[in-house]
This record gives sequence, structure tokens and C-alpha cells, in this order.
Amino acid sequence: MKKIFIITGEHSGDIHAAHVVNEIRAQYPDVQIEGIGGENLKAAGVKLFSNHEKMSAVGVSFKIILDHINLGKRVVEYITKEYKPDLVLCTDYGAFNLNVSKFLKKAGIKIFYYIPPQVWASRKWRINIIKKCIDKVLCIFPFEKPMYEEYGINTHYCGHPLVSQLEPKADREEFFARHGFDKNKKLVSVFPGSRVFELKQLMNIFIKSAKKLQKAHPDLQFCISHAPNLSDEVYSKYIKDTDFKVIKGENQALLSCSDALILASGTVALEACLYQVPMIIAYRGPWLLYLIYLMVRCIKKVSLPNIIADRMIVPEIIQGKVTVQNISYQIEKTLYNNSYREDFIRQLGEVKELLSDKISSKEAANVIVQELCNNS
Repeated sequence: MKKIFIITGEHSGDIHAAHVVNEIRAQYPDVQIEGIGGENLKAAGVKLFSNHEKMSAVGVSFKIILDHINLGKRVVEYITKEYKPDLVLCTDYGAFNLNVSKFLKKAGIKIFYYIPPQVWASRKWRINIIKKCIDKVLCIFPFEKPMYEEYGINTHYCGHPLVSQLEPKADREEFFARHGFDKNKKLVSVFPGSRVFELKQLMNIFIKSAKKLQKAHPDLQFCISHAPNLSDEVYSKYIKDTDFKVIKGENQALLSCSDALILASGTVALEACLYQVPMIIAYRGPWLLYLIYLMVRCIKKVSLPNIIADRMIVPEIIQGKVTVQNISYQIEKTLYNNSYREDFIRQLGEVKELLSDKISSKEAANVIVQELCNNS
């Protein structure tokens, strides 16, 4: 029986890897799969060596680093000396997976990498580790394939998982009625991030911007997206003096029903792009971290739609430029300048087309199954 071991490190990787597992089993049922993951991989029938409890901690502390080192040692020991799989599939979570892959490669284990580290964005030197340790990269952005191949790395473009996994647009009328929105007003939604430090940096300025816009434009209403991993208490101190609605756990429905979006950077920008909803990116962090970021970054764009298109489509308001005036101006332009808005939506559609109609999980599974069959 062929054996696969899958390594994921957080919730999103767990979801994407589970889709790949389901596609593999549909084509090649007689396969044993174990791994590090969460509830999605477990539901897909994967026997978990470890869950994400110690992997998904945010921050840099001695305990977090020690937990990662100890887990890395344990999983390398188990894979190389006991489980001995035909293939290891690393999924996302670059720091942990690249370190583990060094030891697995020395032991002669074949390693594929689905959703590889974004070396094109920062710390490009990691591509040398990938070249040395990874047998095949299963990339999700069209521009990644030629970049990896330039370095002589075996690469297959799978398409982005969101293209096939994103929920259809929600019914706006039903969504508005269910949450008590005024159907005669435009909806601007705010996605301030999913980490406490992001809310500290961004929430107050987002709230002030929304208040200013609402005062100037009575036809606007606002909603705050509540990241499901954060407590209600974290949000309450920011919104206690507002009438803004807060919605938790319906990110994609909220994105698809909005007229404009104020976003912290991240995957949410790509989701908004696929729904073709105009947005702005506004992001700032502690100045020391920002200066370090400037030293290691490889590109000047921060939002995925702009990176994929290789041009500025989505306004990016970064660090010192994050002000009420700048945010308000861009949202007004997005909502009330009709020709600008129409062109914005058209360009978002072009980005959507660039991501192809590939079903990413099926593409990845095809490559993996072919590898298993070739080595039967």
C-alpha cells in the first residue's frame, strides 16, 4: 500500500490539504495517509500524528520556538524511521516545512510542496532551500511557475484553491434582511484583520474613517467583520460608541454583498477580487517591524490582486499614509466616481481570469497520483 504524509501548520492549510486528500482518494482509494493537521484533514480520513495546537501560536517566544523544534524532531524521526512514506506533501507554513524538509531530504524522502512559501514577496533566498530539498513544487499563482523553473525547480501550476472553493455570491436581499441593513443604502464593510495587534494598529483609524464617511454621506452604512478566532471583548472596546453592525463567521457572504471594502492586507483581498468588489488596502504595523519588512521584501506591492496583475489596481495605503483623510478619499472615489468604479470592477475581472479555471486540489492530486503510479 502506498503511503503519504501531509504537513500543514494552520487552519487554511488544513482546509486546502483536505481537498487534495479527497481528490487523491477519489482516484487512488488504496492509499494510507497520515499527517499533521486539524479537523478538516481528520474529517478527510487522515490519521493525525499531531494537531495544530502548538503550531498555530502567533508570535516569537522561547516556548513557541521550542515547541516547533520538538515537533519537528518528532515528525522527522517518525517519518524517516517508522512510517517511511512514498511521498511527503508539505502545505503552506514555510518556516516549519522548509526546516523539516532539510532533514527529510537527507533521509531520501520524496517531498512535494503545495502552496509554497511566497519567496517572490520576501526572503527570496529561501528558493535555494526549495531547490535543494523539494522534488516538485505545486504552485498556485501563474507567475510562480516561470520563476521556479528559472532556478531549475520542477514545478506544476495548479491554479489558486480559492477559485474553486469560494462560496457563490450571497443573495444580497436575503443577507440585508437577515442582518437588518437598509436596502436603500450602500454597504461598506471593514475587515481589520484577524490578529490582536492588527486591531490595535488599524481599528481606531478605520472606525474614525467610517464615522467621517457616514456623516458626509447619509446613504452609507457600515459593517465590521469579526474574525472568528478573536473574542467579542477584543472588538467591544472599539465599537462601543458606534452603531456599526458586527458580523462574525460570514466573511464571504459579507464580502460579496458589499459595495466597497476597507481591508487589512491578506487573502481576503483575493477573495474580494474574485467577487469583483472594489476595495482599498490599508495596513500599518509597529515601525520596527515595518523597517525590517522593507529590508527583506522583494516587491513593492502588498495586495495579491496587484501582485498577480503586476500593476496597481487596488489602492494601497501603507504605514504613515494610513490616515482618515486618505481612507475616506479612496472610498468616496470608489463609490461615487462611476467611470473609476466601472474600470476598477473590470480590472478585478481580468485578475480573476488570470487565475485560470483549474480546480487546484484536483490538479495537485493528479500530480501526486501520477507519482504514486509511476513508482508502483
